[in-house]
Amino acid sequence: MRIDQLTPTGTILRELGQRLANVRKQQGLSQESLAAAAGIGVATLRRIEDGKDSKLGSWLRLLLALQMEATVDGLLPENFRSPLAEVKGRRKRATKPGPSGSDGDRGPGAGFRWGDERP
Repeated sequence: MRIDQLTPTGTILRELGQRLANVRKQQGLSQESLAAAAGIGVATLRRIEDGKDSKLGSWLRLLLALQMEATVDGLLPENFRSPLAEVKGRRKRATKPGPSGSDGDRGPGAGFRWGDERP
């Protein structure tokens, strides 16, 4: 299942819980052994795998115990680049055009006249 911004929170929690259970099983770990390695209770792990709400700290401990540090780092990258934000930032820094109608006006629409305007 692909998660996007329209996916309900409950659905995301269930999907992530299932993914966590799959990784745990692929690594040959029981719920008891993973919970012990992560320093959380087995009941907490079961709630997470069932898609129940949980604390971020529990998720981080589980991902680190599964040696998935790159996943943790990818949650919020240190240097997040947004092309849209960069473009908006450039627009704010650009030189603003002079007052409308001035002789040196070179801003958007400079030299444009509506058909009903007189020179």
